Amino acid sequence: MIEYFLVFLGAAIPWLEIALVIPLGIISGLSPFWVMLLAFVGNMLTVLFLIVAFEKVKTWMEKKKQKDGKGDSKRTERGKRIWNKYGMPGLALLGPILIGTHIAAFIGLLFGASKVRTTIWMAVSIGLWTLIFGIATAMGFDFFVQKG
Repeated sequence: MIEYFLVFLGAAIPWLEIALVIPLGIISGLSPFWVMLLAFVGNMLTVLFLIVAFEKVKTWMEKKKQKDGKGDSKRTERGKRIWNKYGMPGLALLGPILIGTHIAAFIGLLFGASKVRTTIWMAVSIGLWTLIFGIATAMGFDFFVQKG
């Protein structure tokens, strides 16, 4: 049971997220269904929290950046390029594999996407990538394990 909680927690933590947690959970022998469901919920909850608390998070990050004296990170720069080329749908759909779901949601909001639009596109994206990572891992893992 603790393993499933760790899947939920890992998916909720920025930079771990579903791209890493789902394959690790399935390869560890956990149920693909429960791994995918818990990873989706864990990732989506923290993305929703970020969307709801956007103004406070934005202020905190700006203060931190000023204090550290640093410019935008490579992930943020990559997010800006994606936004300029594809808008919120592209940012949401490419975010989980290129910059992370949390950063994708934050950049979308930063560039003026509404909270509702950001929530919808992030839910679609996280759901789609959950299915892709889960099914691909389960099928690939079954392919290698059930030989012979």
